[in-house]
Amino acid sequence: MITDRTPDYVTGLVHELRKLPNETEWLEFKRNDASPQDIGEYLSALANSAALYGKTHGYMVWGIDDATHEIVGTTFNPVKTKVGNEELENWLLHLLNPKIDFRFHSAVIDGSLVILLEVGRAFQHPVQFQNQEFIRIGTYKKKLKDFPEKERALWRVFDQTPFETLIAVQDVASNDVLSLLDYPAYFELLNLPLPANRDAILKSLLADELIARSERGNWHISNLGAILLAKKLDEFPSLRRKATRVIAYRGNSRVETLREQMGVRGYANGFEGLIGYVNGLLPTNEVIQQALRKTVPMYPELAVRELVANALIHQDFSVTGAGPMVEIFEDRMEVSNPGVPLVEVLRFLDSPPRSRNETLASFMRRIGVCEERGSGVDKVVFQTELFQLPAPAFEVVGESTRALLFAHRPLSRMDKADRIRACYLHACLRYVNRDFMTNTTLRNRFGIEAKNSAMASRLIKEAIEAGVVHPHDEAASKRLMKYVPFWA
Repeated sequence: MITDRTPDYVTGLVHELRKLPNETEWLEFKRNDASPQDIGEYLSALANSAALYGKTHGYMVWGIDDATHEIVGTTFNPVKTKVGNEELENWLLHLLNPKIDFRFHSAVIDGSLVILLEVGRAFQHPVQFQNQEFIRIGTYKKKLKDFPEKERALWRVFDQTPFETLIAVQDVASNDVLSLLDYPAYFELLNLPLPANRDAILKSLLADELIARSERGNWHISNLGAILLAKKLDEFPSLRRKATRVIAYRGNSRVETLREQMGVRGYANGFEGLIGYVNGLLPTNEVIQQALRKTVPMYPELAVRELVANALIHQDFSVTGAGPMVEIFEDRMEVSNPGVPLVEVLRFLDSPPRSRNETLASFMRRIGVCEERGSGVDKVVFQTELFQLPAPAFEVVGESTRALLFAHRPLSRMDKADRIRACYLHACLRYVNRDFMTNTTLRNRFGIEAKNSAMASRLIKEAIEAGVVHPHDEAASKRLMKYVPFWA
């Protein structure tokens, strides 16, 4: 359900949408083009595309240049627009089948009027406008019937209901909502003042779809609300197994457990506590700097934070009996989550962001836990290179995805697989930053002295033979040779 949005909310959302590199299947930017017929067709196309691509909403924004994403303002006013003698919204609603939730919002941003059309995703059936179904193909609006493969995929989507929209607790009174959810944390995490009365608190939770009105006038708590803000996840039977499990082992095997702890709170209100607990279990190193002994963490704190956040956000909640897990060994840490990744493991670093749990990811981004722009793995790789650790590993094990960080060991103790993986990820990181891997950059990554450049050349040769990197220009001289990942 789309509720009234405050101007600040609309402004923040528009700025988030402008950060996307291009228009998407679920996002369209316009200046002043506002033909009622065109808007109706876009309602169908955006609703269907949002469902197809796992988004809770589609968006059409007037007052934004579609090429530069600069705010240019608009003269379109949906309130004053009529079709014949009928108001635009009513005219659109009559011609939509099934009736979907959509709403126009306005805000003045940087002195210019911006209109945001927020469109609820299609559910159970493709949305028609004037008995015709539309879909977005890239950034173009097309008739769905002309793309049968998209139509089949859309119907497969309708067989599944997003986890976040399901109900964790049904038909409870207002006081029960406030006793089950850590609502003060909600306002604190979003840097909002705590409202003075209960109704205002519930209205805010409703706006973020953490709760919903029941038919009897009470409240449902959605899975989204419970998994984010539960005071105790045990009080939500369907979510008990989704609490994060942290295990520390003796040595490098799972034979002997030193400590084990299950998370208690929701992912949002409990995240900082979870990260603090994990960091407290991780081994440390002592280094001497300027005659002072200093204790430093074995693993970069930012890398740990990103991997744990990814495990929470990108898990497949449909996999029952399993939840995110952090395992700490003497020589490594492993972070796993239920569900196979939506992109190929080798392409984690460069693939466009795809979030299995869109609304959950959006909220966690808003509170600064993660980014939806896909930079998390980049940060992990960068941090491990900065600390000169072995490259992280990402793998699929059965129905789970696992990320591994390795404790420091010198290059001489890395096996061939470690060296190839490090070379490949270094090339990926350089390439996504619009640069290239060279003998020099690889030497810096491993801390190899310039006089030992032949060693870096051997590492590059191993990666080329493994098929994970190749020269950018075969004709370049050996001294000027640059390298890119196999997919570049």
